[in-house]
Amino acid sequence: MRAIVIEEFGGVEQLTLKEVDKPVLKPNRMLVEQYATSVNPIDVKRRKGSFGGKLPMIVGGDVAGVVTEVGDDVTDFQIGDRVMANGAKTYAEIVSVNPDRAVKLADTVAFEHAAALPLAGQTAYEAIVTRAKVESGDRVLVHGGSGGVGSIAVQIAKLKGAWVASTASGENQELLESLGADRPINYKEEKFEDSLSDLDVVFDTIGGDVQKNSFRVLKEKGRLVSIAEEPDKDLQIKQVDASYFSFSPKKESLEELNRWLTDSQLQPVISHEYSFTEEEVREAHKVSETGHAGGKLIITFK
Repeated sequence: MRAIVIEEFGGVEQLTLKEVDKPVLKPNRMLVEQYATSVNPIDVKRRKGSFGGKLPMIVGGDVAGVVTEVGDDVTDFQIGDRVMANGAKTYAEIVSVNPDRAVKLADTVAFEHAAALPLAGQTAYEAIVTRAKVESGDRVLVHGGSGGVGSIAVQIAKLKGAWVASTASGENQELLESLGADRPINYKEEKFEDSLSDLDVVFDTIGGDVQKNSFRVLKEKGRLVSIAEEPDKDLQIKQVDASYFSFSPKKESLEELNRWLTDSQLQPVISHEYSFTEEEVREAHKVSETGHAGGKLIITFK
């Protein structure tokens, strides 16, 4: 099978298309033929060597495809099932998948949409539902609402019945409105800290001064959840529950995302689709590195 392999850490030129052996089928795993995956910022960091690891390396964490083989201990899936899953080494035509981190896709769901959700969707879900515990009537601010994680977070907060403000550049204001944001904010022309106050929740996807100023718009005992950096408690000007987390896959959150996706209540924002070639995967990484992808970057195999 073909895979994008990293043999040395470094720039995009280290992403090379090679023939490799397909994964060995284990009794408690299944093999999935990939139809789509996505590029996430963590893939770029791994390519650069930020986390170390054994080389050669295949990166990627999102799975969307069809089951081709099942291990003897797998009972909930069968050959031919369309699936969405959290995985590893997903820049490859065939991947090994843990059934506990997979869900079946309806025929109506496009693989491209499914590939946008496992990592980014569960990150947004963990922030909005699990950690911030957003409820109906809450006032929520999502930073970076046009991004892969932020765009899903805006939609989840709205599904939970919240009033939602969100920041993005000027060209993405219509996108924020289409996602359901009640108060789109063009951060290039308006300071959110001057326009908002008494918020229950801030979801910080950016860090730095954005996080620092976010403390100002929260009400007493508000909640700040960040995936950008550990909150500096010395910057707090009021009693706030501030926390940082790294994504952790959970079957129940993937199932909920899948239900919303199937019912068309959740629409992943796809910035661009790239074919599974060396040149196009490298281009996708270049765009991801800018930090302004404006949605998910999808790699398609078919």
